[in-house]
Amino acid sequence: MTVLWGISFDATPISGVVVEFVKTARHFRDRGYEVHLDLGYDVKADKNAFFRPYRDEAVQLPDWIRLDRVDELSEVPGYDQEFVATVLREYVRDGAGAHLLPRVHAAAEAVAERLVATWERRGVSFVMVENGTLPENITYTTALYSAIERYGRRHRLGPFVLWRDHDLMWQSEPGTGKYGTFPYPSTVAPVNSPYIRYVALHEEARRRTLEWVPDLKNITVLPNTFAHTDTHADTRTHAAGGEERERAGFRRHFGIPQDAPLIARFTRIIPQKRIDRDIHLLARLPERAGDVHLFVAGDTQEAPDEHARLVRLAESLGVAGRVVFGGRLAPHESGVPAAGDEGHSVRDLLAEAQLASFLTSYDYESYGNPVGEAIASRVPYLTTRYQLYDTVYGDRGFRAPVMELTDGDLPTAAFVDSVAELILDERKREQMADFNHRLGKRHFGEDTAGEVLDELFLPPMGERTRMSVVLPVYNEAANLPAVLASLHGQCGPDGPLDRDLYEVVLVDNNSTDDTVAIARRFAADHPDLALHIVPEPEQGVACARKTGMDFAAQRSRRRAGADPEQRFYLVSADADCRVDARWLWELLSAMDAGKAAIGVCDYYYEPEHFTGRPRLWDAIQRTLRCRAVTFSLFGGFPDGKGFAVDRDAYEKVGGIEIFYQLQNGRFVNHLSDDWDFGILVRGSGEDITYVPASRVEINPRRVNHAIDEVITGRAYGSDGIIVMRDIRIDGTAGGESGGPDGDSGGGLGAADGGTGSGAASLPETASLPDLTEEEALQAWEFSVKDFTPKNTILPVLLTPSLLDDDAVAEFFGPSLTERLGRRIAEITEEMRVVDFTPIHSYKTPSYRLYFEFADEIFARLRATVGEDIGHPPPLPPCLRDVPQERFTEFVRYYCEDRESGEAHNYFGNGGVF
Repeated sequence: MTVLWGISFDATPISGVVVEFVKTARHFRDRGYEVHLDLGYDVKADKNAFFRPYRDEAVQLPDWIRLDRVDELSEVPGYDQEFVATVLREYVRDGAGAHLLPRVHAAAEAVAERLVATWERRGVSFVMVENGTLPENITYTTALYSAIERYGRRHRLGPFVLWRDHDLMWQSEPGTGKYGTFPYPSTVAPVNSPYIRYVALHEEARRRTLEWVPDLKNITVLPNTFAHTDTHADTRTHAAGGEERERAGFRRHFGIPQDAPLIARFTRIIPQKRIDRDIHLLARLPERAGDVHLFVAGDTQEAPDEHARLVRLAESLGVAGRVVFGGRLAPHESGVPAAGDEGHSVRDLLAEAQLASFLTSYDYESYGNPVGEAIASRVPYLTTRYQLYDTVYGDRGFRAPVMELTDGDLPTAAFVDSVAELILDERKREQMADFNHRLGKRHFGEDTAGEVLDELFLPPMGERTRMSVVLPVYNEAANLPAVLASLHGQCGPDGPLDRDLYEVVLVDNNSTDDTVAIARRFAADHPDLALHIVPEPEQGVACARKTGMDFAAQRSRRRAGADPEQRFYLVSADADCRVDARWLWELLSAMDAGKAAIGVCDYYYEPEHFTGRPRLWDAIQRTLRCRAVTFSLFGGFPDGKGFAVDRDAYEKVGGIEIFYQLQNGRFVNHLSDDWDFGILVRGSGEDITYVPASRVEINPRRVNHAIDEVITGRAYGSDGIIVMRDIRIDGTAGGESGGPDGDSGGGLGAADGGTGSGAASLPETASLPDLTEEEALQAWEFSVKDFTPKNTILPVLLTPSLLDDDAVAEFFGPSLTERLGRRIAEITEEMRVVDFTPIHSYKTPSYRLYFEFADEIFARLRATVGEDIGHPPPLPPCLRDVPQERFTEFVRYYCEDRESGEAHNYFGNGGVF
């Protein structure tokens, strides 16, 4: 499992900082990461939570977040709450306390060691630091920078850290002097690191950061994002249906009349938030605005004196009965189950409110998330023109009553009138809310974060890299060391291949064994070969291969200094097969020498794995001999076990396309993605070349696993559905343990392009029994029926111009070449086949041509491959009695009968041998 480690310097279970972490981490969770979060109890001294065990904090967070913390941190000598508070007070704030620095550095070194050890044990791939520049604890910040440097260097991770300062909030209220004065010489300033991407929430925050650290290069803007929904729509829908609304109890619970206009204020109840302005506003609203109520959502115990002051103010202004202090509600969009009063959340409050208020102090609030949450919920808002209001919202064109603080400290008559007008004019409220909602979705929609993260955190690629080897894996702990060793040991004509020329992209498809840990250890032990580990949460080799190739293609376009005229190749490999030493070099040389879009490898089995099984070995070798002849003629089609594709051609056709099929009532992705991709590329007019010197050894478990179904003609599914039993038991036949969900076809174990799995690498299988003569005949017929339409007919069906090639024409002979070309044109016109991509679209015409020309094609195979190829297998019984003059007609009916799927069962559904 790929792990994201989050660290919040906020030291609270839920806060604006933690909510933003949750929203960003969700993008990683959706990409297959396991998410861990350290709440920072062992960082901040002023929260009195140092080393306190977690209790019920997890219930306030989504269940996919695992609360975690640095192992053995309490054992660091001298590192405790008192020490952190002393350093903050004496050194950071007062500029004295230099005598403390040796203790700071010693403790930081010990903390860094524990950070790295914890990340190693958890298998961390990505780190998110929230408010890490907060100078509360310079010891921990120093340690964090050191740990990032060590861990990144050890694992060759590239930029694996997102370091987000929430608008440098510790610089707000600069008059307090808590952290000294600008430029804060006693704090730990951000450092340029190849492992860290700094993000600010808006351009002003970025500007202020660069004012503080002018040479900081890797900082960009990642705005807070919000889930744009219409909370009022739920209310209207339920009301229209006469049903009991989910939120119907909100007003009743808090004693708010059902028809009273409601202003929502959700914030901390502290003096800086200026809730007194809302109470004055409430008192000044004219009677014509109705029985307006104010709901304040916040912890009344955080600053009890301020809460008491506000209660007294409401009483003195005669509005105490219309001010509700509702306590802390669950955050609006943290993904947290409602944990507030009676299970209510901020989302519930906004669903009931006509307006949301944010009359905060000028220099305290740096972003204004409540404004963004109101916009996203389609609720009009009112606000002060606080210091950063225009930067975040105003300058983008959002519409709202704005209290100008230059006009006074409390709401003016003009401001009160503008609020009253909104309360009274429902149409105006709706128009304003609609406008803001559309604008907000464009600027702060959830997709924004995903796009920025994808842009920021693609690991860099060396300018000399020419190839990315994509290796999908699922539970390959047994095979992976040998596979990675073979990739590391690639050779060129004069010795080891320059490892700057290629990299490995390992796509983990939900492995539950030590696959990822083994890959990480290999990367650490072989720093000369770049190895990237990418998660793919959707099960299936097609999804995994596509993810890896898309990842590599996108990064390859950013190679600084790379020759734009030089081709870049995406290379597919399988984790249960071994590649020969010159595998990559031969592919690279062949692709560079020609213009083909795809280079296809040669495949072979080691004969010692079939000692004592001569009949099975003969069937395998006949298939591979046929393959060598036809691939030399037509270029063949790619197999996931080994092929290379030019990146531009890959992107031209839209990359690997995922097809789905139903298996046992569930959709699973089709296992022939490699074959379908080759068809897509050839159908686009690109060429495929066969590279016989680039060789891959096939794991014999693929044959052993499927042989019982091959000899009965049912391998790889039936009725047109290509599925594959998982290969999980000792690498031998009969492994049906299934994928992660226990099904027999959803995993990556596939003989035709799947990655498989296994308990042993290239297992010894010579002791298994051979086939009987009858079984051997059945196996050969199954294999050749699958092979012939795909490899002798389909290439010319897709590219009829191949028939003009002298070698192809010589293979078929003049008469067959002419008649085959004519029939391809006729069938194409008859079927109006334009796009051969969907699997049934290209199967049907291939099958029809096979039946029409089988005798002649087999004659040519006997002449070119060997007499032992024999004659076509018997016809399906239903075709044997069809009159010869109507044979072509009934072949069409047979091949196009999708209801029975008989033709698909006859030909088989996946590559054999």
